[in-house]
Amino acid sequence: MHLYLMSLTMIVVTTITLHFYQRRAEPIRVGVDDRGAGRPEQARLRAGLNSAIVREKPNVKWSDVAGLESAKQALQEAVYLPINFPHFFTGNRLPWRAFLLYGPPGTGKSYLAKAVATEADSTFFSVSSSDLVSRYMGESERLVSNLFQMARESAPSIIFIDEIDSLSGQRGEGNENEASRRIKTEILVQMQGVGTNNDKVLVLAATNTPYSLDQAIRRRFDKRIYISLPDLKARQHMFKVHLGDTPNNLTESDFENLARKSEGFSGSDIAVCVKDVMWEPVRKTRDAIHFVKTREGLWVPCGPEQPVATLITMQELAAQGLAEKICLPPITRLDFDKVLARQRPTVSKSDLEVHERFTEEFGEEG
Repeated sequence: MHLYLMSLTMIVVTTITLHFYQRRAEPIRVGVDDRGAGRPEQARLRAGLNSAIVREKPNVKWSDVAGLESAKQALQEAVYLPINFPHFFTGNRLPWRAFLLYGPPGTGKSYLAKAVATEADSTFFSVSSSDLVSRYMGESERLVSNLFQMARESAPSIIFIDEIDSLSGQRGEGNENEASRRIKTEILVQMQGVGTNNDKVLVLAATNTPYSLDQAIRRRFDKRIYISLPDLKARQHMFKVHLGDTPNNLTESDFENLARKSEGFSGSDIAVCVKDVMWEPVRKTRDAIHFVKTREGLWVPCGPEQPVATLITMQELAAQGLAEKICLPPITRLDFDKVLARQRPTVSKSDLEVHERFTEEFGEEG
């Protein structure tokens, strides 16, 4: 009986041991879905990150960015000087390695990043939380690691992380999960650069909510620059830039007046205002019942007081096959006055107070 039990025990132990080694021999695939079957995991992750590389310049130059002179100067120091004058950086003089741009929505943080992408002779990676967050266990931190590794291999390079607060919120928050903690830890490790060469990698991040950033992440940024609402001169420049070469009869005095009337507007607010104004000539033409014919054969909407005005509508002209001959009138200051009378700024005083308080504690004016 004892011999039988001993034999049975040995059979069971042998079976378990063989099963254990068979399982050890099987490849362990954590975070790999069917799409990655048959492909090296790192190659698959990098293929996904390739879409983050900005291969075509956004065509936004430093001169297109109104105001924000301190921010532009600091970014130029970080982007232009180390590449073109590397001999400047000797001894303990090192280039800036991480910038945080913060401020209310619509103040030009992403626009500044586009200018950096245009002006920098570097590989530019533009990522958001959707590029780095995965539902597969452990894949998000591997995406972060591969992103920084690709940036080092493509150096000089710039990593722009938009809305970094969605990736690096305060640790210990009630809505924080294990995956969020791992992502933040990996970002901290990569930005710290222990054992790696980050000399030619610049991290540029933007957020509308700087207080929600993890303190350790915040400390990793050499410069924390407040992108505030545009001042009078910047607003005047923005109206001109957004209007571009659209036909108008505005004078320099008109642009100064518009800048004064748009106190408290963000760059985004001004862009929306000009976009709305662009439609005013279309609305005038659509609603007009009098048109005047020019010497060139074009039909322009006018008032009934015009001596050569013709009583006709846009639809009637189109019905006569003259749709292509209808010409929009130029934009006027009255068009802007009409739109500004109904538009309100989107940034509240309480929002500004939060960012100004953060600047006093941790940041600097842009």
